[in-house]
Amino acid sequence: MASGSEDFNRWGPKHLSSVDWHNADHRRSVSACLVKGAYVLESDRQETRRGSECLSPPWWEAFHFKLVYQLIDGVDNSIFGAIFEYSPPAYTYHRSLDRSPQYVFAFRGTVKKERSFSRDLDLDLDVIRNGLHESCRFKTAMKAVQDVVSVVGSSSVWLTGHSLGAAIGMLAGKNMAKRGSFLEAYLFNPPFVSPPIERIVKDQKVRHGLRFAGTLIKAGLAFAAAAASESHNNSKGIEDSFAVISGWIPCLFVNPLDPICAEYIGYFEHRRKLEDMGAGKLARLTSQHSLGNITMNAVGLKGFENSEPLHLLPSANLTVNLNSTRELSKDHGLNQWWRPDLNLSCRVYKY
Repeated sequence: MASGSEDFNRWGPKHLSSVDWHNADHRRSVSACLVKGAYVLESDRQETRRGSECLSPPWWEAFHFKLVYQLIDGVDNSIFGAIFEYSPPAYTYHRSLDRSPQYVFAFRGTVKKERSFSRDLDLDLDVIRNGLHESCRFKTAMKAVQDVVSVVGSSSVWLTGHSLGAAIGMLAGKNMAKRGSFLEAYLFNPPFVSPPIERIVKDQKVRHGLRFAGTLIKAGLAFAAAAASESHNNSKGIEDSFAVISGWIPCLFVNPLDPICAEYIGYFEHRRKLEDMGAGKLARLTSQHSLGNITMNAVGLKGFENSEPLHLLPSANLTVNLNSTRELSKDHGLNQWWRPDLNLSCRVYKY
């Protein structure tokens, strides 16, 4: 097994000899590296169980972070995340002059090793059925975030994660925003639970037509659901929740050829097009609802959550990697986000 140092020297962002916290590319790269650290922690744990010697991985040490806490899943005892504290040399550090965090919560995604894969797969299914908030893993993460924020304040805490970990970070960020704490968030390849139209339909006009048809269907189902008082109260709650968290603008990083996250591009762009057409009210209504969720709610299907869909957001700073490879392992991979030669498209969408 390669040591953490060898792994970093081969794959890490060696071009970052120092970090400028005002630089968006630096903040993105360092956040992705801390998530890599969470992956390495779980990988090293499994190697240690096999009797292999694992050296301390420097994915965080290279940027003056230290590990202060490992987040453990109570079901399989896997390490699913970590809390890192920024501890630069005193003579180089002036918090009032930079945008650095004090603590960063980093959540890894699915790993394909031993028991962790089975547990991670169960949680991936929870994301699809909108039940992640009930999981032991999320509750552990949420409590840790609340505890740290209560001590140091929201301006000193960042959230970052990849894939499944991005879903955990997103849900934690949304919950904290509802409490009035807007945490800076860097979420890589976050899952969007919807057919990946952006990925599978090549023609832009056809994509727009499909999304517009879906918008009309969602609008009809939403209005029908609102006719019943119980459904109306639930719909009103989702609408209020969207308004409350609209000031939270997490940074999302997606690849247009990654079917797991690509639809975020269409989600925000379609809403913008509707607003440009003068259909802002329709755009705001339908962007709060998942077609799957309101359909299941309408038919009363049991076993699915009818609460606010995890993946839908009122606002976001969306960064798209245009250096697609057409290889899922790379287009969904974490390593792409700290390369120095990225061709990125960035846009802020506000509710």
